[in-house]
Amino acid sequence: MMNRKYANEEVDVVIVGAGAAGGVLAKELSEAGMSVVVLEAGPFRDPQKDFASDELAMRNLGWQDTRIVDGKDPLTMGHNNSGRGVGGGTVHFTAVFLRFHEADFRARTLDGVAEDWPIGYSDLERYYARNEKEIAVSGPKHFPWGNYHGPYPYPEREPLSPNAYMFMNGCDKLGIRSSVAPLAILSAPFEGRPPCINRGFCNQGCMPDAKFSTLIVHIPKAIQAGAEVLANCMVTRVIMGSDGKAKGVAFIHEGKSYEQKAKLVILSAYVVETPRLLLNSATAQFPDGLANSSGWVGRAVMVHSSHDVYAKFDTEIRLYKGTPVLATTQDFYQTDPNNNFVRGYTLHAHGARPVEFASGISKAEGGPVWGERLRETLLDYNYYGRVTLVGEVLPHPENRVTLAEEKDEYGLPRATVTFSYGDNDRKLIDHAVANMKAILDAAGGKVEFVIPDSAHMMGGCRMGNDPESSVVNSYGQTHDIPNLFVCDASIFVTSGAGNPTNTVMSLALRTADYIKEKAKKLEL
Repeated sequence: MMNRKYANEEVDVVIVGAGAAGGVLAKELSEAGMSVVVLEAGPFRDPQKDFASDELAMRNLGWQDTRIVDGKDPLTMGHNNSGRGVGGGTVHFTAVFLRFHEADFRARTLDGVAEDWPIGYSDLERYYARNEKEIAVSGPKHFPWGNYHGPYPYPEREPLSPNAYMFMNGCDKLGIRSSVAPLAILSAPFEGRPPCINRGFCNQGCMPDAKFSTLIVHIPKAIQAGAEVLANCMVTRVIMGSDGKAKGVAFIHEGKSYEQKAKLVILSAYVVETPRLLLNSATAQFPDGLANSSGWVGRAVMVHSSHDVYAKFDTEIRLYKGTPVLATTQDFYQTDPNNNFVRGYTLHAHGARPVEFASGISKAEGGPVWGERLRETLLDYNYYGRVTLVGEVLPHPENRVTLAEEKDEYGLPRATVTFSYGDNDRKLIDHAVANMKAILDAAGGKVEFVIPDSAHMMGGCRMGNDPESSVVNSYGQTHDIPNLFVCDASIFVTSGAGNPTNTVMSLALRTADYIKEKAKKLEL
């Protein structure tokens, strides 16, 4: 049975999704004295009981429900780009905690592509700083790129992994700057949590609680402040009133249907589920789906290109050692006029557990690696090093989330996710892979495998000042329905060239401040 503290009551705020954004919003709004209910489709896990150093078992941390994929480059859905459960994707992300650069908000102005965001770096700067302080991000004393150069609240992690040292050595030989990566992983005790012990299974959930997630940081604080967090509750639609305002949400728990009434509805269900919910909530007044007068709901979905390059070394690297990402370079982050593409990318030294390694190389370019060759390669697992790409992908309106005719166990139309890389994206990937190979070669490795991949979904409900070409304003407030907000990575205008979680959470802090201010003035 659910603990229904607010059953049959209208609350101030209902939040759909308890991930990076939903967790922040729940904490901030409940601590401001608002009555808050958070509805999460997945379970409420206990890190000490429900996490394990087991790659296969912990795939359940991702959203495993069927999604239909389409396009020239259909995406692999699941663990690598979504979460299911309280904490969402923060439970199993690598915890790389980068800020976007000013250039990320000005793609149209600087390079004539995509669109500019309606905000700039300066609008998020104080929220980046606050976010990093509140979760004790560890990082270098000096970070060479972007608008912020450190120091971070906690010192950088030491020692680094052999893969990180290999990467930095290769970069150094080529004159490429490299740095320890900023991480939402503790390098010293903080708020009763221990420092990282380099267990290495960050993508499988951190049992010791050294790695940040909203499951262990924001959600407990929200509950302490009075919020109610309901797990295993699948929201099926937003309930609308005859006045054109949202009245709450309908959800299913253990086969039974419920409604939660609220003055304010916030969707933080991520890039596939947020547009799916808006589209499925269509009414006679909003026949094309909620907040969709512009036609942009579900459109301009982006990922990061995330190719992996593996090289074999004469000495052991042992990719399982340490947390996955401990070194990085952003020397290729911004547009270079000498390139045949615009925008840029980040490169990470990225570890891999054995199952991830085997799964990756089985899908390598040039045909699948399997059978005897796969077995022989796996016997030499300890001798491989890896570099991973985080490449900017430009938005295209035909990369989108739509509703399929097929329905799931809740009676909801399944999501169809259509995706194809553009010409600029492919040229950027080629350039990045060439540099990844060069780094590994300079470090003494022999490149053997290039694995196409993607990560970090963004877009689908983009922000903008013009209601005809965007879904929400810069605070996530939908243009069409003033008490309906979207706050997650779906409001991104462009993908940037670095890991997005810090930006997602900083946007959530900014939205929370906006809601609190509007509530004081009784404007919501």
